[in-house]
Amino acid sequence: MTTTPSRHPATPDRPLTRVLVANRGEIARRVLRTCHHLGLTTVAVYADPDASAAHVREAGAAVRLPGDAPADTYLRGDLVIAAARAAGADAVHPGYGFLSENAAFARAVRDAGLIWIGPDPEAIEAMASKTRAKRLMADAGVPLLGPLDPGAVTEADLPVLVKAAAGGGGRGMRVVDALDELPAALEAAAAEALSAFGDGEVLVEPYLPSGRHVEVQILGDRHGTVLALGTRDCSLQRRHQKVIEEAPAPGLADALRARLHEAATAAARAIGYTGAGTVEFLVADGQAYFLEMNTRLQVEHPVTEAVHGVDLVALQLAVAEGQALPAAPPPAHGHAVEARLYAEDPAAGWAPQTGTVHRLDVPGADRAHLPGREPAPLRLDAGYEAGDTVGVHYDAMLAKVIAWGPTRAAAVRRLAGALARARLHGPATNRDLLVRSLEHPDFRTLAGLDTAFYTRHLGTLTRAADDGRHAAVAAALADAAQAAAGSRLAAGAWRNLRSEDPVRRYRADDGTEYEIRYRPGRHHWTLPEAGDPRVVSVAPDGVVLADGAEAGGVERRYAVSRAGGRVHVDGPHGGRSLTPVPRHPDTAPRQAPGSLLAPMPGTVVRVADGLAEGGAVTEGQPLVWLEAMKMEHCILAPASGTLTALHARPGHQVEVGALLAVVQEEPA
Repeated sequence: MTTTPSRHPATPDRPLTRVLVANRGEIARRVLRTCHHLGLTTVAVYADPDASAAHVREAGAAVRLPGDAPADTYLRGDLVIAAARAAGADAVHPGYGFLSENAAFARAVRDAGLIWIGPDPEAIEAMASKTRAKRLMADAGVPLLGPLDPGAVTEADLPVLVKAAAGGGGRGMRVVDALDELPAALEAAAAEALSAFGDGEVLVEPYLPSGRHVEVQILGDRHGTVLALGTRDCSLQRRHQKVIEEAPAPGLADALRARLHEAATAAARAIGYTGAGTVEFLVADGQAYFLEMNTRLQVEHPVTEAVHGVDLVALQLAVAEGQALPAAPPPAHGHAVEARLYAEDPAAGWAPQTGTVHRLDVPGADRAHLPGREPAPLRLDAGYEAGDTVGVHYDAMLAKVIAWGPTRAAAVRRLAGALARARLHGPATNRDLLVRSLEHPDFRTLAGLDTAFYTRHLGTLTRAADDGRHAAVAAALADAAQAAAGSRLAAGAWRNLRSEDPVRRYRADDGTEYEIRYRPGRHHWTLPEAGDPRVVSVAPDGVVLADGAEAGGVERRYAVSRAGGRVHVDGPHGGRSLTPVPRHPDTAPRQAPGSLLAPMPGTVVRVADGLAEGGAVTEGQPLVWLEAMKMEHCILAPASGTLTALHARPGHQVEVGALLAVVQEEPA
């Protein structure tokens, strides 16, 4: 069915003047940037942990939402609307996430006499349930994978995907490869969906492990125009959340690309869609299958902006004012690739990281780029600045780095190089994984561009750094030079009284410890260990090392800085953050064997049913679920035995290393 949208009586066409951005972090700053360029007054809202956040500093006014957790702040539609009224705003932009796809909130905004910068509530409702959305798409002739009856799944149907009917972002999703795993997956997905979206409905559908995730950017206005602004490939994902995205989707046959555009346009027309939205497809064996429609702006929208020369936020604002879109979309030019920079450790199950951001610098990146003009060769959309703190309540994404080039190869090379040169001091990040992903032949040649990329390659992509010891050497020499400079200032002369070579020790993020012996000198420093590089120069803020003992080797420069009790070394292979290890070992008592410690700060959201002290557990049994930064992590029993202590309680917030439980292993 094709419908033409009608104007909502509560939102007559009128120019916007003051926009409240009902979000935080990177997307709030992104919306504020366009609003300011258009001369609009802006209002931010903030939870207590965000009181000094960048989006609050940059808005014209800000209103506090008392509390810490999203459920008490950014998800409280009544508080957001009250904030808009108090600040004199006439419109609300929801960004992505939080309330952006909440039809009740969109309706409440309009009922309050405010302009909702998004699709009609009826369109949001139509796509809010994946089950209902698939029925609508089937009626509209959009190709899709048919749902399966959970009680009738057979071996022939495997693998299958259990997914939440509401929400998105990878929450409430489980891949099932064995029939006996299906009941537990249904239960876990339903529990996570209920916690995240307030709706525990789940569905089961066929899972294509080697498919590609391809999506189409849609724009609709209130005059019956629907535009398809090209394709994006978002196949590189972890936990069903996107990591690297690009536009246009490479390697698609022209006929398939045309079918994707047609299907996405049909999907938008079927629900009378207005504003910016995205229709997502799974592409496999030359066929496209509808996955879902996101009735909001996507995280990856900058790659579409770069290749089509548009400002999608500005177009959202124009549609909200009742303006008409052009009759045809602007043509694509070149290629763009985006990488999401997360505070997380990919080698530790993608565990989110917290702490102070001491430095976030991508050389050559434009932090204030306004889309709609010439594409920026390198663009940085960051949610954090130096001095900001990454906490446990919100998504772990620090920034998005977007590179444009005349060809895919040029854009990929530019992005990989920019990330490798970035200076990132603070929580551990996925930067090395991003660089290695972009440089991997399966990505470069499209040979293995599919949603199983990280399943196949995570081990090699998270290997220990090749220059880890060189970074530790640079840290040791720079720290020694700093100490020596201080000694000379204090004593007024160089003193070099030693009976043996000095030693400094450092621990890397992956747990590797380095012991560095060195011989300082007034004009020349040496390293006595066989295989260590030759020292060319040493200063407190930088060291130059060379291969080989004799002159003529390749010289490499390492910049050294210190913050947060750590030494940050940026070299030719990226950055390393090292923690100095004291000379004397820690004599504090260690935890008892079998202790289950929190691998990250977060909130205990669930404890296994019937779990109690004195009960028996089996190795690998799920015991406790933690939620941190919009991700859920399951803590498993390390061995079969008896649960002798249980400290975790639902709703409790825990710090990293907190004791959750103790399992006493059965004797062999």
